[in-house]
Amino acid sequence: MRSWADAIVAAGAVRASHVPEESLGRTELSEVAGAELVEDTEVRIHPLDPGGVIAPPATASFLDGIQRWKVTYYDGAVPIVRAYVASAVRRRTGDRRLRVVGETTREFHAAAVAALRPGVRAALEASGVDLVDVPQEALGQPGPALEAARRAVENARVALEKDLAERHLASLGAEEWFVVDGVLSESARLAGHPRALGVIKSHGAQYFEGDALTRALTLPALHRTSVFRPRGRAHHEVYSWYLRLWPWEGNDLLFGLLRVEARAHPATVTAASGVSGWLARERAPVSTPDARWDRLLYPIHDVETYLRARAPRDLLPSPASRLPKAAS
Repeated sequence: MRSWADAIVAAGAVRASHVPEESLGRTELSEVAGAELVEDTEVRIHPLDPGGVIAPPATASFLDGIQRWKVTYYDGAVPIVRAYVASAVRRRTGDRRLRVVGETTREFHAAAVAALRPGVRAALEASGVDLVDVPQEALGQPGPALEAARRAVENARVALEKDLAERHLASLGAEEWFVVDGVLSESARLAGHPRALGVIKSHGAQYFEGDALTRALTLPALHRTSVFRPRGRAHHEVYSWYLRLWPWEGNDLLFGLLRVEARAHPATVTAASGVSGWLARERAPVSTPDARWDRLLYPIHDVETYLRARAPRDLLPSPASRLPKAAS
């Protein structure tokens, strides 16, 4: 009996093997979001408290996720994507070792289902893997279709991470902190928790302008900005501030720059320098050879390394040349 993969080709689809450059990570939309200061009357630069308003937590958990996807078939001009998303939480206790305490994965195909020929759709459905519908209005040139597929994969990853993070909150110890790679504001439970932090490495959203923007982007190493309330597309209210991990001079304005999210509460303002102090200590060991090492806390890097090691190998870009093979 033919496999579903043979059946999809027999129905008219053409095999492909293309990993788009943006398929290995998520993106942040560029927007002018705006902010309301909740500390100081203008954006100020604060040194990190060397003593720490709070001591580094004896127990802390860290969450990250990955996404992998590639175009595996074309049905005419309709790309069919195979995707894999995964998320994990690793907890660190007194012996400083990180151990997995939660993990979830999902594999699926993504395509504009209504645009597929009946035989191709039937073969995909027979694969036993979920089939996620991509909006048909994205069809036409390959660029918009691939962008729609990327959004579908990213949405699946965000949903996976949110579900795992909210489930982990239920097992959080009384003094345990929870650091999430990404925003808290997608989840009411995360946004409202007193010991949850979001660390954001990308900076597509613009919260300030003029002198305030300059002050935030030229923040010295081991300093933070005033705490502010982000505006824009945040679903749930949080407080936020910028934190510089490494000197940017001689590199780039965004080098070593994080944005931190925490609960919208006066206690967050009080603790911001102390929290930033122990986050800065999470720079070590340095997260090389990752190209984002300047903004990547080592425990988050550890979670991502764990997930990458368990991801399907065939969804990574092939190191082999894509040039046609010479005829023998």
